Order: sequence, then structure tokens, then C-alpha cells
Amino acid sequence: MKSFRFCFLMLTIAILASPALSDLVLSKVDRRVENAGPEKESLVLLAFPEQQAKNMAYLMATPHEGKGKVKNPVVALPVEAANPKDMPAALTFYSVSLPKGLAEGDSFTFDVLAVFTHALRPIPEQITQADIQLVLYQDSAHYLSPYAVKVQSLSVKLPDSRIESYTKLENTKIHGSEIKYGPYENLPSFSYSPIAVHFESNLPFAVAQELVREIEISHWGNVQVTEHYKLIHGGAQSKGEFSRLDFLARPNVRGASAFRYLVANLPPRAHSVYYRDEIGNISTSHLRGDSKKTELLIEPRYPMFGGWRTAFTIGYGLPLQDFLYESDGKRFLNITFSSPMVELVIDALIVKVVLPEGSSDISVAASFPVEQWQETKISHLDIDGRPVVVLKKTNVVPQHNQFFQVYYHFSQLSMLREPLMLISGFFFFFVACIVYMHADISISKSSASYLAKQQWEEVQAVIQQVQNIISRCLTTHDNLEASLRDLSRTGNIQACKAARKAADGLLKELSKELKPLLTFLQSSPSAAQVLPKVEELVAKERELQEKVMVKHSTVVDGYEKKLGARDIENRVALQQQKLTALRQEVDDLLEFIDEI
Repeated sequence: MKSFRFCFLMLTIAILASPALSDLVLSKVDRRVENAGPEKESLVLLAFPEQQAKNMAYLMATPHEGKGKVKNPVVALPVEAANPKDMPAALTFYSVSLPKGLAEGDSFTFDVLAVFTHALRPIPEQITQADIQLVLYQDSAHYLSPYAVKVQSLSVKLPDSRIESYTKLENTKIHGSEIKYGPYENLPSFSYSPIAVHFESNLPFAVAQELVREIEISHWGNVQVTEHYKLIHGGAQSKGEFSRLDFLARPNVRGASAFRYLVANLPPRAHSVYYRDEIGNISTSHLRGDSKKTELLIEPRYPMFGGWRTAFTIGYGLPLQDFLYESDGKRFLNITFSSPMVELVIDALIVKVVLPEGSSDISVAASFPVEQWQETKISHLDIDGRPVVVLKKTNVVPQHNQFFQVYYHFSQLSMLREPLMLISGFFFFFVACIVYMHADISISKSSASYLAKQQWEEVQAVIQQVQNIISRCLTTHDNLEASLRDLSRTGNIQACKAARKAADGLLKELSKELKPLLTFLQSSPSAAQVLPKVEELVAKERELQEKVMVKHSTVVDGYEKKLGARDIENRVALQQQKLTALRQEVDDLLEFIDEI
């Protein structure tokens, strides 16, 4: 390994002017390596600084085909994490396995594509609605390599030609939105020359902090996909007030850094598409498609500025025959892994594949490492639940939206389980209805339970009558209080005495009606539980009645003696306090008895 050295190296870093890549940095390296040692070598080391390795989401190496050649299907070279000895600890290394070992003097050219997320830092970190967004990119003009480099050049492609500042080194040229460094010759190993580029980028930084995709397979002909998004604009934070009027009038000026919509490229023949959030359906979406593709344009409820968040759900159905296949006696689902929105960087992606109940011998095949475990989901007509394969990956970019496979065994007889359950359920339901219609399940009138129920119903009816009589008594008390208020307003003593006389007669009649009801309750064993409260209620009402009469007589007597209103109030103040307390006790007893 240590005898390797590069005969030619060309490095291109492209920051493409596409919303899909606004928060990504794509590093493409064309390498030609030559073995300068006596032994055969088949591994080449790639070195990355600690911060770049932390942000690296995707790394791929492929043989270089050259310009003008017919593009064949790309066969990636194996890339694995490496831990070589006697290397700087601050660097992270990967090894690329060449198709065949190189003898001394042999050479091989291959391309390396590295994708980094969150590598662009907004400077300034906060902007207003009217400001443009400026970002800073930092790297090295010399390619960081554990080998000596004969020739190397660097090209930085920006999304816009407006460049605030950039590091100027020897052999630096700028052409529109492209900055070229080099070529540099005969560089030693681990050569490093820091550069910084500060440039304008109003492209939206759409970041899904969490995306949960649920793919549910039904062998009755459908694959249902549901995607839950938690989205944030990861660019410069928005500060100050937001004016929707200014934004609608001049969106390219008063909202240049915001994004208003996202595009989801759904599979062909997608159907039953919906787009909603926790409030409900969102009507600002447009669906169009043909036999080759289905495109869903999604517009959030409000324009997304830096730091703003939103959450929503999209769902759609797919024909089962387009994604489910059979091989070697096993069925397998073949579907894309990531979001259909190419303009997203995803911090955390969780994919849940819900298989039919009865599936077994489950395995997953993916072209990149993922966390995986299994769960169980209980749905309608399930007995043991449906097996769920859960895949999790962080730092997901569009390059990860590749097909993956979930293999499982499933018996055709298992498909009959739910129809048989429905048929059996309806059968037993109708049998139960027939038995119920023809069976006599009435309770005998001579049984103890029937007699006890009948007695309790009689007690309830009597208690209801007692409550009605007490309520009428309270109403009479209220009428007497009303007559006293009329007396204070009009001074008509005769009218007040007439109201008193009518109340006396009515209360006597109610007292007569109450006596036989109390006698019945005292003689009924079923009323033993409630009788003490009923007797207490009657006693409290009588005490209340007496005090109302005393108050009435005191007030009328005061008016006959032509006392002042203040003197009369003082004479009945203590009585009024007792009346209020008694009335509250009576109301509480009524409520308690009503609950019983």
C-alpha cells in the first residue's frame, strides 16, 4: 500500500444549482493510480478530514469510462471503512478494492463520488425577508491523500455567478460561476491548502428532520405507502416581521431564500393520492402523470423561510404486480428506499414494511448499511398481528433512493384466513339472532329478583313524588320572598298578607300529600337505604318553612310600625343567614337523593 503514488489526479467539487442539492456538496474525483512498488496491490486508500467524514452521507467508486464512450451500467467498486497503521488519527480512511491487482508500473483510472450534507454554512446566520442568502464553503485546494500526487487540479462549481469572496492562490482562475485551482504538480502526501468560498445561494435548504415511510403490502392487489414528514428550512434563520403582501407582490425579491413548493416523483400508476396535515386536507397540491411517471406538486400552507418548520403526510397506493415478485419459492418486495422528493436532505429516515399476517423467514437486501429490527402491527381482522420490518438510516441523500428488497415466505392458504373469519362471524351472528328471536328469556313475575325490582321501582316513584312536593314547597318560599320584595317597592301591606295567606293554604295541602308517601317509604324494606335522607330532607324543609314565615311576619310587622328599611334589614339579617344555609342543605339533599 505505501508504495502507491498517484500519476494523475483531478478533483471536481460541484455545488449544483438545483433545489435538490442546495444543502449538499458533491465531490467527484477522477483518479489514475500507478503502482510504483514491486508487489501487487489491489486496495487504494481514501482520506477525509474529521468534519467531512462526519457530514459524508454517500461514497461510491466506479471505473472511469472516459469521455465519448457509450455509457454502460455502472458497477461500483467495493468501498469499506479502513483503519491503516501509522496514519494521522484526525483523518478517516476508506479503502477501494480494484477489479484486479496492479503489478509494478500498471495503472488504473476510477471515479469517486462523495456527497456531504450540511457542509454549507449561512453567513450571515440570520437574514430578513428581503435579504439574499449567502453561504460559506471551506475545503482544501490540495487533495488530501496519503499518497504523493503528480498532477492535481480542483474545480468548484457554484449555483450562481455572484461571489462575495474566495481564497486566491497560485494558478487560480474564475469563469462565471466556476473557480479553478491548479493544476498543481508533485504534491507530497497529506498536502493541505485551505480555501473558503463565500457566495450567494438562494436555493431552498429543505431538510426533513424525520421521515417515517410505511409500506403496507396487501396480497389483494395493493401496496399502500404513507409518508410522515417533519420539515425545516435549514438555511439562514429568518428574522424580523413577515409580510405576506410583499411576498405575493414580489416573491423573487421579498422572499428569495424561501421555498413555496416541493415536487414528489411518484411511481407510475400511483393512485388514491392524498396530502394532509394535522389540521386536515391541504388543497394546494397538483397531481399530473402519464404511463411513465406521476408527479405530485406539494405547496405547504405558508412559504418556508429559514428556520421555519412544517409537518405533513402524503399517501398513495401502488399496483401490487409492479413491486411484488417471486423467486426460489419466496416472495420479495422491490421498491425504492427513500423519499420521492429529490429536493430533500433527510436527517433520519425510518422505513416500515408491513407484511401480510402469516409471513415468515423474512430477510432484507439493501445496497448500503441500515439499522434493522422487527415489530408487530395489529390491524383489522388480525389474530397474531402483521410482521413489520423496520429499517433506519441517518444522513440520507437522493443517491440513497435505490431499490431494496424484502424477502419472505407466505402461504396461499393464509389469504383465506380473513374471508373465513368474516364468513364465520356473520354466520354465528345470524345464528345468535335466530336463537334470540325464538328463545323466551323473560324473568318470571314470581321470582324474588323480579319482585325486588318491582318494589324498588315503586320506591323510586314515591321518592320522585316527594322530590316534586319539596320542590313545590321551595317554590312557595320563593313566592313569599318575592312578595316581600314587592312590599319594599310598593309598600302594599295588604297584598303581602294576601300572598302569605295563599302560601299557608298551599303548604298545608302539600303537607297532607306528603304524609302517606312517608308512611309508604317507612314500611317498604327496599327504601331502607334512602329513607334516612328523605326524612332529613323533610325535616330541613319544615325548619326552612318556619324560618321563612318568621322572616315574613317580622318584615310585615316592621312596615306596619312604619320602621325604616335599614331597621327592617337589621332585624332580619341573622334570620336571612340561617335561611341561606338551610336552603343550601335542602338543595344538597335533593341532589344526593336524585343520584341514588
